[in-house]
Amino acid sequence: MVPQGRTAGAGLDRFNTAARDDAEATLLTCCGCTRWAQRIAAHRPYPDLESLLAASDEASYDLAPAEIDEALARESVSPHPLAGARGPGTLAAHTALRAAHAEYERRFRHVFVICLDGFREDEQLDQVLAAIRQRLGNDVDEERVVTADELRRLTRGRLVRLAAAHR
Repeated sequence: MVPQGRTAGAGLDRFNTAARDDAEATLLTCCGCTRWAQRIAAHRPYPDLESLLAASDEASYDLAPAEIDEALARESVSPHPLAGARGPGTLAAHTALRAAHAEYERRFRHVFVICLDGFREDEQLDQVLAAIRQRLGNDVDEERVVTADELRRLTRGRLVRLAAAHR
């Protein structure tokens, strides 16, 4: 969560003044939906980070199922080892994670997404394993809602980082 009144400073200023095509291309790295990126870019300039995040949330809640599919298609299609996952049992955990990802994709026909913001590196593997196991129990409609919320949360975190570091 971003403290109220906090601005992103020069990073947000650079984002606000970037050419529209450049801003849209950058936004697509935060959320892979073209209409979402166009909508966020079109409403610039944002006076502060909170305004950008509010616009993102509003646009995210308005995504149609096909647009969520578009965003999911641009997410990584293969699970990557988590940086903080080391030590005994890590290989077995990653093997289990690959199997769980494959089952998830078979069942729901899209990649598994989860926002890990707020978790330490050494907690992330356990969080992903627990979440994917739990979410495999969801029905398709329920998982669609959870996935859309995870995409929204991922997008928020990416926007915070973008606004802080945009060059």
